[in-house]
This record gives sequence, structure tokens and C-alpha cells, in this order.
Amino acid sequence: MEFSALFKGLTISFLSTALSIATFVPQQAQAQKHTQKHPDLAQMPWMNKALTPDQRADMVVGQMTLDEKIQMVHGTGWGVLRPGSYIAPGSNLGAGYTEGVERLGIPGINMADSAVGIRMAALQSRYATLLPSTIGAASSWDRDAAFLYGSVIGREARAEGFNMSIGGGLDITREPRNGRNFEYAGEDPVLAGIMTGELALGVKSEHVMSDIKHYALNDQETGRNVVNVLLDKRSMRESDLLAFEIAIGLSKPSAVMCSYNLVNGDHACENDYLLNQVLKKDFDYKGFVVSDWGGTHSTVKAALNGLDQDEPGDDNYFSEPLKKAVEGGQVPMTRLNDMVHRILRSMFDAGVIDNPPVRSVVDPFRGRDDAQHIAEESIVLLKNADDILPLKASPSTSIAIIGSHADIGVLSGGGSAQVDAPGGNAIDPKPGPSPWGQVIYFPSSPLRYIREKSPQSNVQYNDGKDNAAAAKLAKDSSLAIVFVNQPMREGQDAPTLSLPDHQDALVEAVAKANPNTIVVLETGGPVTMPWAGHVKGIVEAWYPGIGGAQALANILFGEVNPSGKLSVTFAKSDDQLPHPTVPSLDANAKTTGDDGHHEVGPFDLKYTEGAEVGYKWFEATHRQPLFPFGFGLSYTTYAYSGLTVDDATRTAHFTVKNTGSREGTEIGELYVTLPSAANEHYKRLAGWERVKLAPGESKEVSIPLNPLYLSIFDTAKDAWQLLPGDYKVMAGASSSDTPLNATLHISQ
Repeated sequence: MEFSALFKGLTISFLSTALSIATFVPQQAQAQKHTQKHPDLAQMPWMNKALTPDQRADMVVGQMTLDEKIQMVHGTGWGVLRPGSYIAPGSNLGAGYTEGVERLGIPGINMADSAVGIRMAALQSRYATLLPSTIGAASSWDRDAAFLYGSVIGREARAEGFNMSIGGGLDITREPRNGRNFEYAGEDPVLAGIMTGELALGVKSEHVMSDIKHYALNDQETGRNVVNVLLDKRSMRESDLLAFEIAIGLSKPSAVMCSYNLVNGDHACENDYLLNQVLKKDFDYKGFVVSDWGGTHSTVKAALNGLDQDEPGDDNYFSEPLKKAVEGGQVPMTRLNDMVHRILRSMFDAGVIDNPPVRSVVDPFRGRDDAQHIAEESIVLLKNADDILPLKASPSTSIAIIGSHADIGVLSGGGSAQVDAPGGNAIDPKPGPSPWGQVIYFPSSPLRYIREKSPQSNVQYNDGKDNAAAAKLAKDSSLAIVFVNQPMREGQDAPTLSLPDHQDALVEAVAKANPNTIVVLETGGPVTMPWAGHVKGIVEAWYPGIGGAQALANILFGEVNPSGKLSVTFAKSDDQLPHPTVPSLDANAKTTGDDGHHEVGPFDLKYTEGAEVGYKWFEATHRQPLFPFGFGLSYTTYAYSGLTVDDATRTAHFTVKNTGSREGTEIGELYVTLPSAANEHYKRLAGWERVKLAPGESKEVSIPLNPLYLSIFDTAKDAWQLLPGDYKVMAGASSSDTPLNATLHISQ
């Protein structure tokens, strides 16, 4: 059942249930309420909002007992994540819970999985908005949309009683078959860092603690608990870690979640270089480091090397063993105080102590509207031969809609990012939580909204399970729209960039039957398209969220002019990638359990491409991708002119003109090639600007050249270095279309 129709039938019962559970106050909320009414609370000096978060945290630490400190640095167990596990009285039935200190007015921390919306809402008969995948949102290149994305998560987390989001995925698309790429923000560290930083700011704007993860180099799921990533420091700092540096500097998140994998021999959650030297020293990060669930491997080493909080905490590393290590002098009290200080200052900084969550009912329609807006900016038009798009409503037109359950819903991503679908999985409706590992469709029907846009047209649906039947419907129609999909989730990488379930053959059959074929992709990342030359239109919708069908219909019929541009390169084949096969995902990889995790033995993974990730790899190796990073078409056309660079202010200026007949928004992209002394063989993204233009209108774009984006990391000096010399500055519509050139000169 489609989303709006679903709510016509369920709104009364849903809202009455939601209102009734909103009046139920769990024990944690009761404790908060009691704490707020504590007769001495107003007299506690750390409740003075005029003080800095650091000052307030120090005051609280000074009043805490050793046991109270210990309870704040570890969770209370797997809880609802594992049937039969202990659930602490204060738990809000989310991904994790850490006890507070009631006598000092410090609430517990209730954490929500929230990569693309609040997970597990159905456990308490609640609703949460499914937003578009973040790889899609990054393809909007819209900072405001990223901030909105985070604010939706923040406001719905508050409404459901959570005070911390553990979304904020940032691992760059080094491995394009990574099962979690849909949770991340693409392949470029500047784009990914800025967009994820804005998202984290949006979360904090709602007085909810934010998180950025998985730190670092968790760029594939295969063997994620055992893989030892080998990468030199310069490459690391100029790629994956640069993304984190940008996002952390922009948003100052409450927490950074360390990853499962090893980096150069040490687990990320006890890696002195990653946590102490880079994150806390070089990035000057003031918040706390929280482990991924089960990512802690020791007590003393992890504590000394920078881990501040162990989740879920039932491994006993940071509970009694840490207490004994402190009492025995193996872990100094000053280090434990620092761990607790970082947690408390993040709580004060985000406002969860001064403005604790107040349970209310999530507004599903507001969430859907926000999700739809983000989706409309995220969808990327990849091909539009003979201007087949936008479609024109006509009684003489017949449209075949084929495949991917497009009659009832849109695909979502799985794992800990899986949001519960209202009414249950659209293809098998059973109210309640979404089972781990099941492919979940949300009730937003492309068929319905395409019919609404062209009510006089004959629009018919075929499920695409029989190629001959699909081809017959296509042949009997004016045009065909084939929906194809790529289900992706945590714990499992795709074995190839090819579409699963023989969908390429379906597209070929339909395209052969009808030359006016359009393909809509619902994917978690890039895929190959052997049929690209045989179809007239290609639209990348990603996982478009609960407003996805409405957004897609608006794009297809031209009510919204597409403006999205790829946040990741689409290769022609797996052979074009630095690693033609996913490392260790081979015949020896065992699929275990109902969740389908790929289990492999420990292995080293050497990233021989270094910092040459995505479009940089393709340029450095002189390979032509299927679609380049930054590419996206519009229903109008644009021209670029007049690039100049001011050496004194290090600012680039150029003009973008709408040369077509429709209003549109162009993303003007700026790239830089470093002097030869950098020994690089690729351009770098240095900035961009979204420019809204009426037909015939021109606007000048000014983009400052951030020195960090132009620097190399000098390992001998252990510092960033801006090399003297001439920098080639380029502007244009994508990484492979930069017609304007100028020079920035930097003196010694």
C-alpha cells in the first residue's frame, strides 16, 4: 500500500497508539523528570549555562566517585539488539544505553541507530521517516539539504526519547561494492567531509548528540572485523582521514565512532596513531571516541590509546577491569577523568542536559515532505537521448512500468541503517520491526504517482519476472520505464558492480522491444550498465526514501528540473577498479547465519591506489569511466566563462549562464592540479557552488580556495604543506568536463 493511502487507513489507529505511548514515560525518562525536580539541581554550579561545556564538565567530574566514572565509559549491553539480552531500566530500546549520574543531574545516554532515519521505531509502535540514502543526499551537493537531513534525524530522535544519534557515516567510496556505501557520502573527501559535517550540525541543532563514523578506513564489509588495512600516512591523511578532518572541524561532533578493522597492525579502537595522534592532537577533537558495537579488544591498551567509551559494554573491558586498572595504576586517573570529561562536555555542548528529550508524536507528513525535497535534489539524470525526458502527459501515450516492485514501493538499505517501514515491508506487509537481512520496500509507489501525473495515459505494470512478458508490454506501449535495483546492507559487500538477479537481461529485452526505454536505478552505489547504449534515458534514484516516488515522478514529468550530480564514479566494469574483485570475497568466503555475513580469516589489505580514490584513480590511470564523478544532466543547458583567480585572496571567480529555456540549478565545480613537486597525477575537488538560474540568466560564482584542500601531507614534518608554485585551476560541470582554466600562484 502506498504511503499516503496507508495513512488514510492507519492514521487514526497509529496516532492514537502514538499518543498513548507518548503518555508512557519509561524509567529513564522518569529518572530525568525526577532529576529535574531535584531540590538542589538549580544550585549545582555546573548547571550555569553561562559556563563553557568544558568548565561544566570539569565541575561534574570533580564530584564523581570512581564507580560513577566507570559506569559512564561503557554501555549496559546489547539490549534489544540481541534477544534475551539484559535491558537496563533506563534504556529507550535503542541501539545502546549508558548510565548517567542522577544525583548530579546527569541523564543516561540513549543512542539511536540513525544513518538514514531512526531505526527500530516499531518496537514501541512508533514511526520514523526514511530519508534518502546519504550517498544520494551527497549527490545534491547542497549544504542546506545536508543540514536539513540531520535536523530531521535530530527532531525525530528527540520525539522518540533519544538524546544521541549514531549515524553520520563518512567512509569514502574506496571500494564501490561496499555494502554500506549507501550510508556514506561518496568518494571525494572534500564533498563527503562537508556534507557529513553539515548533517552532524543539523543533528546537534535539535539538542541531540551527533556522531561521525566509522573511524577509519572501514571501506569494505568483507572481513571488517579481521582485515588489516595497510596504507601510508600521506595517502591516509589526503583521502579517508581528510574527510574526517573536514567534517569534524566543521561540526565538532559529540562523538567519533571507531571502526572494527585494523589499520597498519592495530585495531582502530585501540590505535594510538588514529585516536591520539591524529584525531585528538592534530584535529584538536574535544568530544569522545566511542567504539563500534563489539569493536573494543582490550582494556589498558584501548584506554591509553584513545578510546573513551566501550559499546555495548558487555565485553567487560571498560567496566570492572578498567576500574582495577585505574586502581592498580595501569591506567592513570587523569586518563579516566579525561574520558569522562569528554563525554560530559559533549552532553553539555549538545544541550541534552539543559534541554533533554521530550516525548511527542513524530509528524510523518513533515518528515515525508523533507525527505521528498532531499530526494528531488539527490536524483541524478545520467542520460537523456532525444530529450525523451521530461515526459509529457497525453491521452495518446501508453507507458509500461516494469520491475523492482514499482507498483507498490521503493527500495531501502539494510543493516543497522534499516528504518522500519510503516505497515511493514510493502512487498509483504506484516506490521512490526523489519527483520535483519530482509530486503525492505517502503510504501511509496512510482506506478501511482506516474499515473497521477498523466491521468489520461494508459499506464500498465509488469513485474519484470518474465522477460518475454515484459518485452511484450513494452512493445505495445509508447515508452517503457524499467526499474532495476541493487539491495545493499551492512555486513555484506556486493560481489560485483553488475546488477543482481539477471536484471541486465531484462533491460536488454525491453530496450530491444521498445527503443523509447528509460531505466530508473534504485541502487546503493555505482553499478555497471552494459545496456547503456541501447536505452534513451537513465535516472539514478539511489534509495530515495519515503517521498521517493513523488520525487521521481516530479523529475520524470519535469515539475522538478534535475540538479543532482554523482558523488561517486560509475565504472564500465569491475576490471577498471583498483581491485577488480573485493579483497577476500571469493570462493573461500563463508556466508554464515540468517544475516548472511561473509566470514573470512584475517588478511592484510594493501590499498595500492593510495590517495587515488574514485575519479582520481581513473584520471591517474587514464581510464574512461561510464559516468564520471560530478556528472549530472539537466532539462536545460549551461555555459561557463570568465575564470579568474585572485592570488592575494586565493579566490576563483567564474560565470555560469543558463543557455536553455527552463529554470534550473547548476552545480559549478572547481578543481585544482597541484605543482609537479606534489608528484600527483590527478586533479582535486577544491569547491563548488549551487547556482539557480532563470532562462538566459548569468551569475558570477566566487569560490575561496581552502589551503587544506590544496596541501600535501608531509610525513617528514608530520604536517600539511602548501607547496610553492603554480596551481592549475579548472571550472566546469564535472570532474571530466572542466573547460575553464586559470593559474593560482603561491609564493615560497
